Amino acid sequence: MQTTGAVQLRPWLEAIAAIATALNRPVSLPELLDLVSGTASRLLGYDFCAVLLVDEARRKLVITGAYGLSPSYIEQVNADHPVVLEPDDEPRAPSGRAFLTGTPVQVPDTVADATFLPWGGVARQQGYRSMISMPVFSAGVPVGTLNCYTRMPHEFGPGEQELLALLAEQAGVAIQTARLREREAATIADLTTANTALRRGEEVHEQFTRVALRGGGVAGVAAALAELLGTSVVVVEEPSGVQLAAAGPDPVEQGLATPVVLGNDTVARIVVPSSGSPLPALDVRALEHAATVCALEVLRARTAHEVEWRLSGEVVTDLLAGSAAGLVTAAERAGRLGLDLTKPHAVIVVNGGPPARVLSVARSLASAAQPRALAGAIGDDVVLLWPAGAPAEAERLLTQLRRIGAGPETAVAVSPPCHALTDYPAAYRRGRGAATIARLRGTADAVAGFESLGVHGLLLQLQDVSELRRFAAETLAPIRTYDTARGTALEQTLRAYVTHDLNTAATAAALFVHPNTVNLRLRKAEQLLGVSTSQVRVLAELQVALSADDVADALA
Repeated sequence: MQTTGAVQLRPWLEAIAAIATALNRPVSLPELLDLVSGTASRLLGYDFCAVLLVDEARRKLVITGAYGLSPSYIEQVNADHPVVLEPDDEPRAPSGRAFLTGTPVQVPDTVADATFLPWGGVARQQGYRSMISMPVFSAGVPVGTLNCYTRMPHEFGPGEQELLALLAEQAGVAIQTARLREREAATIADLTTANTALRRGEEVHEQFTRVALRGGGVAGVAAALAELLGTSVVVVEEPSGVQLAAAGPDPVEQGLATPVVLGNDTVARIVVPSSGSPLPALDVRALEHAATVCALEVLRARTAHEVEWRLSGEVVTDLLAGSAAGLVTAAERAGRLGLDLTKPHAVIVVNGGPPARVLSVARSLASAAQPRALAGAIGDDVVLLWPAGAPAEAERLLTQLRRIGAGPETAVAVSPPCHALTDYPAAYRRGRGAATIARLRGTADAVAGFESLGVHGLLLQLQDVSELRRFAAETLAPIRTYDTARGTALEQTLRAYVTHDLNTAATAAALFVHPNTVNLRLRKAEQLLGVSTSQVRVLAELQVALSADDVADALA
């Protein structure tokens, strides 16, 4: 081991120069501290050296650079036996005392020094008998220690401590330089990210500005957004749930939805696939910008559609109301809107439900139809004129209505195709009746057609409502007079009995009475009517009479 007098100047100058050269290269902090440790060992003849740095919480010292120490020793010390700086009531390791006091601490013989007993096992494992811990400062603040070890007992003299202080100073410079370089790299990374964000933001702005300027519509917004995000995009209208546009290679069933707001209303949603993790800030910005431009495109389309919808509603009203003046010009006006009434069309009627929302769904479907369809409102009914193939579209309409929350109080009916202009008023009238009956009978879960309504559908073909009421009144007069005079429910019971396929138990359950009560009422009704419900002819006439009133009410 070299002493101060034996130290040659040239090796030290070369060693310091090597450390300075390393500081000017992009070398990691552990590599720099390994170099400092190795320099101390080689120049002063120590068996092992290490640089310990304080952790961020300043509660313990951790071996960060070393020379001669085995990796297992370093791992064990850092994991299981770190130099703890707290609490004060425990004996402190030499490194802890050097760090806290700012002065060197040495142990010439670890076996003979009783204060070193808690760390004797570690010393024996690594094989050293003496050590010195030199505090390391960076910018005047203690940041760690430079520790040197020998296998034999050794007294570290003033000359050695002076040289170790010089190396500890170099370690402090290395630490400060490395951390400055890390902060500089982080600043450069932040500036690079900010520059990338700025360029991306400009790209987003330019993309959507071009869409808005050329009137690309909602489809243009979806295409631009899909290109920017590199993913599929779908735009869905609210509240109808109708798809307005889609872009990208894959369909989007569900995912992250961004609302498109116009005034205080959400008019659409932009949906992109969700990976389960938050979107990058730039992608969120792109979605927000897309929603703004999409709202403008929806407003632009609605402004154009408002005129078209008003004209469509007028054609539908004039055609279905059956006024002579309206029928004269209906075909011509429908033609200007793209609807050819020389070809067969069916009348789809929606009865019940929130009129505004139902009309919104109907208009969305009609606007997307090929060939063209028209939608309008007559009173509380929403009516569509649809080319041949209407049953399938009526099913789609019903599905959309259920999707927006329209329940069984909303029924959809479709008429047979109309071939002449004069067919439309009757088709609407009967379609409205079919929808009303379906709603009253609780069968609004499916599209109603005349063929699905049995006797009701047949009676809907009749033109004279008064004749239906006359037949019902004459047939049922005896039991209606009896019910009125005595407050009984013979007609109600008879109606429930026919509706439940002559099942007494089911009728009793529907009326919340005992089956015997049902039988007594039926016997009384038979007695008053002078008939027997066991006869097929009688049952048919009673069913027609009961249905006639339903149909007359629906057609009124």
